[in-house]
Amino acid sequence: MDDLASRLADVDARIADAARSAGRDPSSLTRIVVTKFHPAAVVARLHRLGVRDVGENRQQEFTAKTTELAALTDLRWHFIGQAQTKKARAIRAAASVVHSVDRDRLADALDRAAGDADDVLDVLLQVNLTDDPARGGVAPADLERLAEHVAGCRTLRVRGIMAVAPLGEEPAAAFARLAGFAQRVRTVVPDADWISAGMTADFVEAIAAGATHLRIGSAITGPRPVHD
Repeated sequence: MDDLASRLADVDARIADAARSAGRDPSSLTRIVVTKFHPAAVVARLHRLGVRDVGENRQQEFTAKTTELAALTDLRWHFIGQAQTKKARAIRAAASVVHSVDRDRLADALDRAAGDADDVLDVLLQVNLTDDPARGGVAPADLERLAEHVAGCRTLRVRGIMAVAPLGEEPAAAFARLAGFAQRVRTVVPDADWISAGMTADFVEAIAAGATHLRIGSAITGPRPVHD
């Protein structure tokens, strides 16, 4: 617990310093702890330390943890991994926010998963910052069209944009482009002001570029356990 608490405190201090250096209020940032491959017990420990926003990448693990920790009703679960349409129902059942909507079919599947319920799911549009079409994310040229489509889904609320900085590029340059893409999304959905960007290695640059949601894993949780 002491190691986890000290790592969490250290990262939060670094986030606060980066925010102040960028002329921003640290309280305006949401720190999401990514707990991929760590057991649910680690999430429970984080909750006792005051963490309320947790991120997961894989649907099966996501579902298992949210089920095991269902009693922690104030946890906000963020699904941040690539999503298959066939798993949309399971993802929707567990998620408070989905960060990785990058195509019409996925948005439609998440919307249908609501059934007749009127609950609204917060979603972010993932944009591909690389030239590789095989990477996750919508191509920048299709961003406004996707925003219009998702905004038209009855039970989805477009909250903003998400991306991962490409390998081999300075994060500051990538996140500057992302900030421009976020402005484009707001021409379609004016209140879509979330920018999910920045991980353990590059959250300082993300904060400087206007990120509102940071996805930080190993700097807080420690090395990931060995997994199959």
